Amino acid sequence: MIRLVLAAALATVALPAQAQTDAHHAHGAHTSAMQETAAPVKAAPREPGQSAFAAIQEIVALLDADPQTDWSAVDIAALRSHLVDMSNVTLHAKVQSTLLDDGYRFVVTGDGGVRDSIQRMVTAHAATMGGVRGFSYETETTPDGAVMIVRAGKPSDLQMLAGLGFIGVMTLGAHHQEHHLAIASGHSPHD
Repeated sequence: MIRLVLAAALATVALPAQAQTDAHHAHGAHTSAMQETAAPVKAAPREPGQSAFAAIQEIVALLDADPQTDWSAVDIAALRSHLVDMSNVTLHAKVQSTLLDDGYRFVVTGDGGVRDSIQRMVTAHAATMGGVRGFSYETETTPDGAVMIVRAGKPSDLQMLAGLGFIGVMTLGAHHQEHHLAIASGHSPHD
């Protein structure tokens, strides 16, 4: 009798398990049939491989999507030149920082094209950012680059300037994306 009860219990447990296995196999067959008839899903790369190229690609896509784009004014070569300036200043410029009573003095130098990039970027940034976050800017070009003095509006901002350093100050304002669109659209972003 015990054997009969045990056999019945095992059969009760085994039936749902077998049903699940059969359903899984049926689902697997269905999935296989779908995979054979559907187009294979292919992963596509997204990264363009180089940040300047990606910035240009983004701007070109925005211009292309805008029916109001005046293609006769578009100047992608000017945007590329600006991105070269950004790369030169970010990666190749030498910077000496001096703490002042109310800010920092950054002496930024380089040779050849790096020097030219420094002079364009530093003066343009100071003209664009004067007064933003309470900072004031003074710049002058030198034979081998530029000097930028950034004065803090309040003493507590000196720690921020110390942490940012020259290149961090150059990133303030998050205006670069709009700036790139203006350059590529044939407009001077510093007017």
